[in-house]
Amino acid sequence: MSIRTAIATARRIVIKIGSSSLTGDNGALDPDRLAGLVDALAARKRSGAEVVLVSSGAIAAGLTPLGLQRRPRELPLQQAAAAVGQGLLVEQYSRRFAEHEITTGQVLLTVDDVTRRSHYRNAHQTFAKLLELGVLPIVNENDTVATSEIRFGDNDRLAALVAHLVHADTLVLLSDVDGLWTDKPGTPGARPVPQVHDRSEIDKINISATGSAVGTGGMITKVDAAGIATSAGIPVVLSSAPRCAEVLAGQEVGTLFHPTGKRRPARLLWLAHASNTSGDLWLDDGAVRAVVDRKASLLPAGITGVEGEFRAGDPVNLRSPSGTVVARGLSGYDAAELPDLIGRSTHDLAAERGPEYERTVVHRDALIVLQQPGH
Repeated sequence: MSIRTAIATARRIVIKIGSSSLTGDNGALDPDRLAGLVDALAARKRSGAEVVLVSSGAIAAGLTPLGLQRRPRELPLQQAAAAVGQGLLVEQYSRRFAEHEITTGQVLLTVDDVTRRSHYRNAHQTFAKLLELGVLPIVNENDTVATSEIRFGDNDRLAALVAHLVHADTLVLLSDVDGLWTDKPGTPGARPVPQVHDRSEIDKINISATGSAVGTGGMITKVDAAGIATSAGIPVVLSSAPRCAEVLAGQEVGTLFHPTGKRRPARLLWLAHASNTSGDLWLDDGAVRAVVDRKASLLPAGITGVEGEFRAGDPVNLRSPSGTVVARGLSGYDAAELPDLIGRSTHDLAAERGPEYERTVVHRDALIVLQQPGH
């Protein structure tokens, strides 16, 4: 079965749509565009698929009611626009989906919900129950309470993480362009890219990072999101919003990103792409080889330095002597305990301090390799 055919029969799908695909020239929500998206998703849900919608547009929806001519730069004003617009956005979705006898549920996520392990688990359970009840979740970042930069990669990266969190079979990224191009569309010689098998193919492309006037992301955020999902075995299609139905039907539209890895346990993808690390462990060359090449656990003997303040169970970076982050894992020790242990064998530590010290600093089952040293 081809990937396109598999998309046409996928059981669980995550769709992400950006602000620019939902708004008109004046920056306000366009009811016709929103209705077109709802019709396409409703048709797919009627066919038996479970659908999760990650939708930007809350800030854009709040511009007109607040008398704003364009998306504000100031964080407090962005948050005010999101507070006004989020309700308007969800109200329109709910009303449109209700016409198809589909119940929707709003899920607002913050960075903590996908960076803190307990929150991540709770979010997974929430989605599982909503889908079990036949509800179509509508997801957005909780912009009204964000304390750091308001966007989460224009929701592209968030959508990739949600796709893994809900065990989606496919991720569809809808934009205001019809796929990935070799250069900006309209540039002489620019050609559409129908398929991407490996990130190295993208390195040869002039990817624009420029977003629209109402959105925040550009093509780079979409490519990065595709990389997150495909590394976990989830195929991704990037296309324009008006072609959503064609994408869901498995037609050859947009850009198909082929899976590059296998599905991973949730905590490993969380470690790779969603976690904010609390510190750094510096490794000698032998430890790097053990962790990267032999997929071994990290022992105290291979550590040369400790940075940061963290507790046992917190995520930490594992760095090579050159400073490259070669892996990420959950520390088995508090940061304060490690300086007296580094460079020593677990056998000696157990003999001196007791059997509880004969353990790994980062166990291989709580560790993910990110890249080869020097790459």
